[in-house]
Amino acid sequence: MHWLKITSLSIVSFGFCILLILGLLIFTGKNTQPTDKPDAILILGARVLGTSKETALPSRVLQARLDVAIPYIKQHPETPVIVSGGQGADEPATEAAVMKQYLLNKGVPEKQILLENRATRTKENIVNSQKLLSFKRLVIVTSDFHMYRSQLLAKRAGISNVSGITAASSFPKDIKNFGRELLSLGYALLFDW
Repeated sequence: MHWLKITSLSIVSFGFCILLILGLLIFTGKNTQPTDKPDAILILGARVLGTSKETALPSRVLQARLDVAIPYIKQHPETPVIVSGGQGADEPATEAAVMKQYLLNKGVPEKQILLENRATRTKENIVNSQKLLSFKRLVIVTSDFHMYRSQLLAKRAGISNVSGITAASSFPKDIKNFGRELLSLGYALLFDW
């Protein structure tokens, strides 16, 4: 019985240490700054709300990403903007289409926006975007809790110069997203090569 307690405590302690390390890695992604001369700006999708394509709107998380990207996009009017995200089973439209419409409504020229509307995972966002456009200097726009993994996967995809713009998360509202990111980062570190 004594060994069972020690083993259980060891497993719990090890798990806690792993979660702590993953959490610290996630928080290091908050400190990224965008490059001055990007080849492309990639905005990663998130949940879309609504009941039809006509009523589709970005979720709070997705709108925060778009809003933080707009000033940078306007400072770089010649830089292509890739909006990347497919359509989940519970979404009325692709994330890319909703992002494009939001940016158009905010004055971003249509000719500047490229759609990648198939990705359902972060790795697919990056790989599919590379098929649309060749780039070496990429600025990724995503939530602060998602930036570390996004940059990691971009570097693994062969993009040499990756920087980012982070949308601030809202705790406790984003605690579920942060928890999911802990698991996703663990998976990415082990399997997303």
